[in-house]
Parts: sequence; structure tokens; C-alpha cells
Amino acid sequence: MLSLSSLTALLQVVLIDITLAGDNAIVVGLAVRKLEAKQRRIAVLIGVAAAALIRLGLALIATQLLGIIGLRLAGGLLLLWVCWKMYRELQTPEDHEEDSAPTPGGLRSAITRIIIADLSMSLDNVLAVAGAAGEHVWVLVSGLAISILLMAFAATMIAKLLERFRWIAWIGLLVVFGVAVELIYKGGGEVLGQFS
Repeated sequence: MLSLSSLTALLQVVLIDITLAGDNAIVVGLAVRKLEAKQRRIAVLIGVAAAALIRLGLALIATQLLGIIGLRLAGGLLLLWVCWKMYRELQTPEDHEEDSAPTPGGLRSAITRIIIADLSMSLDNVLAVAGAAGEHVWVLVSGLAISILLMAFAATMIAKLLERFRWIAWIGLLVVFGVAVELIYKGGGEVLGQFS
């Protein structure tokens, strides 16, 4: 189980996770930033649990997913929708945010955005991790667990930063938008490649 190849694969998986967890953490941080502390913890916990299930499911069928033309395009379009929702939220003034009660359905809305964004952004992460893990199933499972923990930790820190420095949210939105455009570009290329 602890052979040199499996340890090398685990190291590669951890590096991939550290590199790719940032995008997901930004989405989660943006989604929960307006929630009160208790609701924020609940949203992150549920979002992370959902992310774990999504990634585990995707990992189990990773090789078959590579053959589905248009999946990245669909993921990019979903992520674009998440960007639009976040953009509209950032447009609303926050002058009286401290005094006002939390928005009704805010927790449910945040969780929905986290799940949709993670579903659309996890494909590349899972495929990269599955490729690096090779035939070592325990490395694959460990890698997915590490990516989930990294995302939860980073998301909480990002949400706290966004509370203090609103301009960071705009940078985060640009990062997520960039990921959406990249997925649409790659996915669109795959779809167009089918017709040429």
C-alpha cells in the first residue's frame, strides 16, 4: 500500500489539490459572505459535504466522463449563471447591512450556489486527481478528502476577508468568471471538434 509509486502519486494529488482548491474556495467564500456566523458555518459544512459526495461520484466514473462531449461546456454555462447571481448580489449596496436582518432564504441560496459551482468546477479537479492517483484507490480517496478540507478551510478565511474588504469580492468574481470562460472555451472546442 505504501509503495514509492503510491507515495509519489499522493504527493502529486496533494499538489493538484492545493492548486485547484482556490477557485472553489472563492466561490464558497463569496456565497456565504453575507450570512451570519452560525449560518455561514452551516452553509460551509453542507456545501463541503455536498462537494465530497459530488467529487466521490465523479471520481468513480472519471474515465467515462472524459468521453462525454459538451460536459465542460455545460459546467462552464452553469458557472456563468453562478457568476451572474454573485454579480447581482455585489451590485446591491451594503450601507445598512449591519442593521438589517439576514435575507430570507439566504442560507438555502448560498448552499445551492455552492453545490452548483462545485459541480461545474469539480470535473477538472477530479480528472486531474484521478489521473495522478492511477490505480491507487486509497490515493484517490485521500486526495479528494484533502481537497475538501482545503476548500472548507480556505472558504472560511476568504469569507472573513470579504466581510472586511468588499473589493476582494470583485477580484474573486473575476477569478470565478475566468474559470467559467475557460470551461466554456474548452467545452465549446470539444463540441465544435465533433462537427469538423
